[in-house]
Amino acid sequence: MYRDSRTSSPYGIRPWIIDTTLRDGEQAPGVVFSSSEKMEIATLLADTGVNELEIGYPAISTEERNTIRKIVAYKLPVRLTSWARAKWQDIEDACISGTEAVHISFPVSAMYLELMEKDYEWVQEQLQVLVPKAKKYFNFVSVGAQDATRADPEQLKNFILDAEACGADRVRIADTVGIATPTSLIDLLHRLKSASHVALEFHAHNDLGMATANAYTALEAGCHAVSVSVTGLGERAGNAALEELAIALKLSGKYETSIDTTKLSHLCTAVSKASGRNIVDQKPVVGKSAFQHESGIHCAALLKHPLSYQPFLPDQIGREKYELVIGKHSGSASLQHYFSGKGIIITRNEATHLLALVRTTATEKKRALQPDELENIYSTILVKH
Repeated sequence: MYRDSRTSSPYGIRPWIIDTTLRDGEQAPGVVFSSSEKMEIATLLADTGVNELEIGYPAISTEERNTIRKIVAYKLPVRLTSWARAKWQDIEDACISGTEAVHISFPVSAMYLELMEKDYEWVQEQLQVLVPKAKKYFNFVSVGAQDATRADPEQLKNFILDAEACGADRVRIADTVGIATPTSLIDLLHRLKSASHVALEFHAHNDLGMATANAYTALEAGCHAVSVSVTGLGERAGNAALEELAIALKLSGKYETSIDTTKLSHLCTAVSKASGRNIVDQKPVVGKSAFQHESGIHCAALLKHPLSYQPFLPDQIGREKYELVIGKHSGSASLQHYFSGKGIIITRNEATHLLALVRTTATEKKRALQPDELENIYSTILVKH
């Protein structure tokens, strides 16, 4: 059984990383994972070293429950959690699925309570009934505060206290529509932590582009756990991205995780293929452009020290090397490097002579140049003259 831990070690603090690619990630519009894809992704996630997998919503269908049972049968070295609404039938479906943990989600904001035609007294009653009952069937029970960042802070505090009193092992603070900012989150979490000792998890959405920053901030503010997804896959603008958070924690020097970052590139590629969502070039950490460089000043410095214009090296996420792109902004050092890789040695003066046509051609074509174009320029200017 895998217990949450946020403890100090000789190497730093150990946050608990929960991946929800197979649950919240699949809720992205138009995304459907096949049973075999779910099993492959679960295996890759466990191999990458996440602590917990939220692997699905069993109540959705018999097929979903069967897939979850197949993943459970793999006996992966990671906690497996099913997601459920605050109703016993959902929790029973989770029991059938065989996961060791269940997450039960409750509405806490005035808007969500109104949408469900409920009041907070109903939430209290369901906590008192469902949590103790669920603990008879699961090793670990977490409860979620839906739309927590739009809820009244005092009511949210009461929810946490009520959940703790009912025996919940962890409470999820969900930024359901992604409106939190790092500063607002610090204030909220400090207030909540002063009221209760129960383990807190933060669940970020990326509607304002702050999901990963908010997840990192939540850990800084004392949260025990955060939930993420591969490439940030999820509803609307998505969730906090596993690969972004993992690298940020590694570079911080103050956190230790079980994540093997060298497996992130392969993991992201697999999820991208299964989801049908391409990884855009400028995607942080794993995008194609993350290790491409064109600026002459940058490239000259990179050739002297690869960390001069990169926060980390490509091999730290399982990529082979960075790439120097030849285009409008390239300098002579880049050209010398490029041609030396082709076995052609040119002087700095020769490279400078080539640059004028390189820049003109790149400007006309509005893109970087391809190898055959560069070789034609070399042949035109240096070989023929």
